[in-house]
Amino acid sequence: MSDKRIGFGERTVFVGSLVLVLVCAAVSFADVKLPAVISDNMVIQRGMKVPIWGWAQPGEEVSISGNWQSLGWHTAADKDGKWMVKIDPPRKAGGPFEMTINGKNTITIKNILAGEVWIASGQSNMEWSVARSANAEQEIASANYPNIRLFKVEKTFADTPQENCRGGWSVCTPKTVAGFSAVAYFFGRQLHRELEVPVGLIQTSWGGTPAEAWTRHEVLAADAEFKPIIERFEQAWSNYLQKMDDYSQELANWLSVAKQARERGGATPEEPEKPRPPRRSKAPSQLYNAMIAPLIPYGIRGAIWYQGESNVNRAYQYRKLFPAMIKNWRTDWGQGDFPFYYVQIAPCKHGKKFAGAELREAQLMTLSVPNTGMAVTMDIGKVDDIHPKNKQDVGRRLALWALAKTYRREGIAYSGPVYRSMRAEGNRIRLFFDYVGEGLVARGGPLTDFTIAGADRNFVEARAEIDGDTIVVVSDKVKKPVAVRFAWSNAAVPNLFNRERLPASSFRTDAWPGVTANER
Repeated sequence: MSDKRIGFGERTVFVGSLVLVLVCAAVSFADVKLPAVISDNMVIQRGMKVPIWGWAQPGEEVSISGNWQSLGWHTAADKDGKWMVKIDPPRKAGGPFEMTINGKNTITIKNILAGEVWIASGQSNMEWSVARSANAEQEIASANYPNIRLFKVEKTFADTPQENCRGGWSVCTPKTVAGFSAVAYFFGRQLHRELEVPVGLIQTSWGGTPAEAWTRHEVLAADAEFKPIIERFEQAWSNYLQKMDDYSQELANWLSVAKQARERGGATPEEPEKPRPPRRSKAPSQLYNAMIAPLIPYGIRGAIWYQGESNVNRAYQYRKLFPAMIKNWRTDWGQGDFPFYYVQIAPCKHGKKFAGAELREAQLMTLSVPNTGMAVTMDIGKVDDIHPKNKQDVGRRLALWALAKTYRREGIAYSGPVYRSMRAEGNRIRLFFDYVGEGLVARGGPLTDFTIAGADRNFVEARAEIDGDTIVVVSDKVKKPVAVRFAWSNAAVPNLFNRERLPASSFRTDAWPGVTANER
């Protein structure tokens, strides 16, 4: 046995010898060193001062030069051996370029492109690779895009914010794209084709992870509504410690009894089972510390996000948690309210009844956060599979938001219908929408998945008809309706679209308490 105890925040955790422990140690840098994200094949963000940083001997002079201009940049490492400068990128997108960093040693970074850089993060639907997506063989074979560059952050966790991560930039080829995020690749490919500039994609994702794992500890600790998240995990670790103490005693007893049994030639009793620790990938702040913090302050245009399934049973809390995470990233990056586009979870049979609809509602409400956009996937999910294979449309719909809102391309429809307001008209309710585009349509037959209720809050199936840019909802069973719901279930696959073939989000007109209202 070679078990050791390590710190987890302010707690002590008993771990096995095979557990990988990230240790943040003071390092004395004799040579200039760079973070993994600043390396060969990288894309630097055009149109902004680009942070370049690293480590060196305290006080060491560091100079940076790029072959796209004659002037260089100079700085010195501080008392902790850290340095950073903000350089001017090439005036035009393209490349390749080289950059040289000089200190006591010299580092040359080759095959640099100037273009558009996006972070791609979330859980398994963002992690889902091109090789596992629809039409994979053809997509991989055609993925020869030398001006698309891919950086994949190695999955790991940490108790405190880290300064570096593992990963490297690669040129997009059939070989490199196969294991890369499908949503990120299809998003980046669309931008590359439309903008005709290089695109850099930084994938930092991990399946089965909740939003709190991607949020800084101080942000969670500062809000009473998030306190249960921290307390729950601390209690889980405390329980684990107690189980490990019990296990140690049980193991010692078992070793003694087993030895005696062997000496007598008798049967050896069953060895006690070693407790499993709580999953650190799900722990508050662990992924922010190890997989987001090391990327800051790399110059980016924005972020795309696909997550929510792991928070589905705490959907009301997500209304606040998700915007808090977005604000956290923007604050720490120091680039203002950069674009943040995300995917609304697809219909699926999971979670409590209505919990999926409530999580989609929380995501819909997040559109009130400045410079955000939401790709709706009501039509491309698989109700029996939490991982729909059609990632092409997901990436394309995210790209529509970016092209229209970030890059100001005119004439692009980027959202399906979004509920705006209602008006009671006797025994029926009229619904009004934003993002109607060229008009509302019901694909494949009459409108489906509408319900209506009176003051008794008893929802029944309703008839719904398109009337111009509005929808009228009615039921013979409800004489005085007060509320309408659309696709209000975990697995509804409705048929309301605009003529641009973009689906409507599920919604409700009421604010009556939901099934996750008290879950924290």
